[in-house]
Amino acid sequence: MEANDGRVFKRLFILISIFIPSIVAVLLFLPKGDPNEINPWIYNLPFINAIINTLTAILLILGVYFVKNAKVQNHKICMISSFILGALFLVFYVIYHSNAPSTAFGGEGFIRYVYFFFLLSHVLLAFIVVPLVLSAIYFAVSEKIESHRKIVKFTFPVWLYVSVTGIIVYFMISPYYPY
Repeated sequence: MEANDGRVFKRLFILISIFIPSIVAVLLFLPKGDPNEINPWIYNLPFINAIINTLTAILLILGVYFVKNAKVQNHKICMISSFILGALFLVFYVIYHSNAPSTAFGGEGFIRYVYFFFLLSHVLLAFIVVPLVLSAIYFAVSEKIESHRKIVKFTFPVWLYVSVTGIIVYFMISPYYPY
């Protein structure tokens, strides 16, 4: 891969890494439509995203297992599948949050602090994981394996944490969904 390709990818990754969190932030402030007029299938998206997070976590763990056992092709399949699931998650997340009103967490006492710890750490690390994943993919595709190994030491635990806490947050908030 040429040096110019590297600069183009770096700029693209920076743009994507800024664009995705910006879109998510804007969603929080956009007015929502009438809940009675929302297409009912949209209310299934949080559950589907919990499934996507579960599959992503499994694939990430399998990907590490495969690469540690020199099954590089299986590792690639797991990582590409994880990336595709992440993109699908993002599409569903945007669709849901651009249509459905926010749901307030109804738990009280200590569990409320637990929920907000998971939620805040999940959201903050979700923003950080985007450039990490894109960099890891770039290094893998450009066959800069040593750079890939270095960045995935950070990328893997952050991505796995984001996936697992996404599942936890879903199960903690789901009893309070109005549907």
